[in-house]
Amino acid sequence: MSEAAIRLHVEPLEEGGFVGTSPDVPGLVVEARSLVEVVDLAQHLTRTIVETYLDHGDPLPPSLIALDIEKPIDLTIPVGIR
Repeated sequence: MSEAAIRLHVEPLEEGGFVGTSPDVPGLVVEARSLVEVVDLAQHLTRTIVETYLDHGDPLPPSLIALDIEKPIDLTIPVGIR
């Protein structure tokens, strides 16, 4: 399995929770109660979108080309605390 990194834009919702979109993955829009859930849903939806691209023989967006894991990368991740 190869991996890719995408940018995820997250905004708080007035009614609570968050919405996440990505400039790297057309069609990715997720809504959840927490940042951790937004990230989890975004990962799942991105995998689903990639599978659809591949099933239809469409080229992947450039941002979804596999990461070069031979060099270090820095990620910022949310962690749920109680």
